[in-house]
Amino acid sequence: MSELKLHDMGDIVLETRDLTKHYGGVHALEGANFILRKGEHVAIMGDNGAGKSTFVRQITAVEQRTRGEVIFDGHAVNFAGPLEAREAGIETVFQNLALADDLDVPSNLFLGREKVLFNLGPFSILDRKAMREATMRGLEKTGVKIPNILNTIRNMSGGQRQCVAIARTAAFHSKLTIMDEPTAALGVQETAQVENIIRTLKKQGEPLILISHNMRQVFDLMDRIVVFRRGRICANLNVAETNPEDVVAYITGAKTGAEYADVA
Repeated sequence: MSELKLHDMGDIVLETRDLTKHYGGVHALEGANFILRKGEHVAIMGDNGAGKSTFVRQITAVEQRTRGEVIFDGHAVNFAGPLEAREAGIETVFQNLALADDLDVPSNLFLGREKVLFNLGPFSILDRKAMREATMRGLEKTGVKIPNILNTIRNMSGGQRQCVAIARTAAFHSKLTIMDEPTAALGVQETAQVENIIRTLKKQGEPLILISHNMRQVFDLMDRIVVFRRGRICANLNVAETNPEDVVAYITGAKTGAEYADVA
């Protein structure tokens, strides 16, 4: 197994160099070097507290990194917050979904970036028709089926809520989708629906990062697995060339890759 060489790829969507996050004396993330190519679906795996979500929070500027670089779409970026990351084309589905329960589907998809007919500041008139039409296109793009998009989120099942959060990523032509445990709280049928959305994004050539503990899901859907352990990347594995036992060995520390020996 050899590390993927950056100079061999002219199609890199996301790259991190020495990405690091310290909380006082706690080193939650240390020296993460990572790449994602166009159309590639990469799983991030690791035990609880391994640094997976911390890694994503630095990319999306939910938190500000201690040091390191993030290169997105060919440019070094230093987003002030998640809204800037989203405007640049990074759409993230977090575990808590970040949906407004009392709003309908279009209002949730366009929350913070509403379409307006007349921009009059706090008295602006929203273009609800345009938002409904864009919502339907986003749902169609991902294969999400919501019987009535004017229903409030509060009245939807957990699976429907998750699908709305994912459809939000498709409605705005995102350059990168990140999903943090999107099926952790879902049943079998709802999980299957979310997995079908991921397959649809793959067919459309859209890159994706998936944080997951679900080994079957990762091997069914992903191209590559990056394993975090104790805040560091300890393995970078092609799905076709590895197996669940190897991944578990890296997660637990029973096995380390030679090229990551200094950071394992």
